[in-house]
Amino acid sequence: MIQLRRFTRGHRLLAAGAALAASALLLSACTATPPSAPAGTGVDTGAQIDEVTVALPGSVSSLYVGQEAGIINYYVASVSQEGLVKIAADGSIQPALAESWTQTDATTFVYQLREDATFQDGTPVTVDDVIFSIEKAQDAEVSPNFSWLLAGIESAEQTAERELTITLASPSVSFQWATSTSGALYVTSRAFWEENEGKVGTSDGLILGSGPYKVTEYVPDSFVSFERVDTWWGGVPTVKSVRIEFIPDDNTRLLAMQSGEVDMAFNVPAAQAAQWEDLDNAAVRYTPDLSYVGLQFDTAIAPFGDEHVRKAIAHSIDRDAVVDKLLRGKAEVATALITPESIASVYDGAAAREALAAVPQYDFDLDAAAAELAKSEFPDGFEAEITYPASGPQLGQAAQSLAQNLAKIGVTLTVTEVPLEEWYTTLADGVHGLGFMWYFSTTGDPGELSSWILGEGNASHYENPEIAALLAQAAVETDQAKRAELLIETNTLQAADAIDLPLWWGQSATAFSNDLGMNDYGPFAFFSPWPAALYRAG
Repeated sequence: MIQLRRFTRGHRLLAAGAALAASALLLSACTATPPSAPAGTGVDTGAQIDEVTVALPGSVSSLYVGQEAGIINYYVASVSQEGLVKIAADGSIQPALAESWTQTDATTFVYQLREDATFQDGTPVTVDDVIFSIEKAQDAEVSPNFSWLLAGIESAEQTAERELTITLASPSVSFQWATSTSGALYVTSRAFWEENEGKVGTSDGLILGSGPYKVTEYVPDSFVSFERVDTWWGGVPTVKSVRIEFIPDDNTRLLAMQSGEVDMAFNVPAAQAAQWEDLDNAAVRYTPDLSYVGLQFDTAIAPFGDEHVRKAIAHSIDRDAVVDKLLRGKAEVATALITPESIASVYDGAAAREALAAVPQYDFDLDAAAAELAKSEFPDGFEAEITYPASGPQLGQAAQSLAQNLAKIGVTLTVTEVPLEEWYTTLADGVHGLGFMWYFSTTGDPGELSSWILGEGNASHYENPEIAALLAQAAVETDQAKRAELLIETNTLQAADAIDLPLWWGQSATAFSNDLGMNDYGPFAFFSPWPAALYRAG
């Protein structure tokens, strides 16, 4: 039986991706902006910018990420809040509120808080504030959407004036990412929280952080405004104020960019890519977003417990055609659960793709599909349903293509579009044995998806002792090259059993007005105070 905590965790991580990827937002890797490259047009003039207006493809119901941990929530909260560490654009872990840290043994992390860390109200950030924020993030009622990320903390104690020591219940290499805003830690003031108990994250209470911008106004489903402060340890940014407009409609967002009402727009949809790229006053820039789309089988539901049925389906989807035709070439065929960018610390782009391509693949071959079906307990075919969220039309297109191919070997697959929230309820519901996995990694941990999708309590009801042993080794392996090898081996073993079928890796597209640029544009650029990286281009 699926563990409730684990399944809830999956819901929220899928929600994070679905909220942002309301349309296809992918581009082939060969045209991606390198992670360390600036985005936008022109060089930094050094000029001050009075205000930047940004269009996001959805809204947030709370400014506190723990209450609603969608990708958009992360992007909004990261304007004003910080963690102990941050994930740089290249995926490396860098100082934030902690100026340094050490791991003294397998379960102990010691952080030194920087002396100039200050909240936007002028009060200093203390170790007690960090401990309080950790406790709130661990509380499943206060932070239901990511409390599991910090569940492994046994204790968090002040061990010197500005020193915090965190002890884990068991070794975990993944923990090093958890104390970032890409993970689960958004530090706020204990005094602020207690003064605004019950109102934190709302229009009345707002949120308090230590970043370069403070929230000044928030209207759900409309906008949130920020003003620059002079209390940030990182210095004073170029942009004085930021206004984020929530504009879920693709056409409205395009018109707002075209008219100059917004300076920057997230989630340029693939269906409109040509229109956005033709704008005279803006440029579209692309970067990997660490997203993964694949098919997932629940082996507890017939006929998907049959290995030959799974392999028949695997041979029936033309991934190249899905990417080239249905997604208009704006995607990269995925060969594993792991994205190339998540193992960038070990392999460069080409080497990463070569290593992941060594995982067993199922080429599109309807003769092979028919042969596999003939070996199964269902040689005459079967009927099944697959659902997809209305906010992910590209998933529906891929499902329709699969259904057409399966019909040729005697399998009837009904494709059903449902609202996003209803779609969540069909995942591992005991009825739908075939579904999509739509996942956006946020932490940069190369084991994030593999450990969840293949680990204990997974939605496929898949048990493989060899994989379990490899995941246990990967959880404590500090040598990143060895850890990558272990994770790739787990992907190799699951692929042999055809439990999860990778379809494509995604990339995000962001539009910048011609007079706006951004330094260090990459997969993690929007998980730290990103307006501080904007500049006036000339």
